[in-house]
Amino acid sequence: MAILALGSGTLFGAGLAISGMADPTRVRDFLDLFGRWDPTLAFVMAGAILPMAIAWQVQRRLASPLASSEFNIPSTTGIDGKLVGGSLLFGVGWGVAGLCPGPAIAGLALRPSEALIFVVAMIVGMMIHRSLSRPASAETLVTEKG
Repeated sequence: MAILALGSGTLFGAGLAISGMADPTRVRDFLDLFGRWDPTLAFVMAGAILPMAIAWQVQRRLASPLASSEFNIPSTTGIDGKLVGGSLLFGVGWGVAGLCPGPAIAGLALRPSEALIFVVAMIVGMMIHRSLSRPASAETLVTEKG
């Protein structure tokens, strides 16, 4: 299982490096619609559509994934405050830093001084989220449903 994760991560990181998406300047230029706009990210996103469409078709035909006993597909489809807040925080961070988690991790190898601050802030944010997100007790669930 670890070798599969390593291979997948290596392939993803190589794709980020080859496409230039680990470069924060390129991402910020994509978001700068009225300045030095760089459409490269749009081409990368468009290029991901066909392989992802094929992957979803393959997934629908499989009883279980190749490396696990079951698929882990989120069951929630609602839009709530946590989703909107997280999306806004992600978008603002992406626009300001020009990085999101994948390119930031790849950036540790490519441009460590630029990526390190982002990665440390990301880890601190994850720890804060984990400490604030307490699972609901069984008693709370019964009260909310009943």
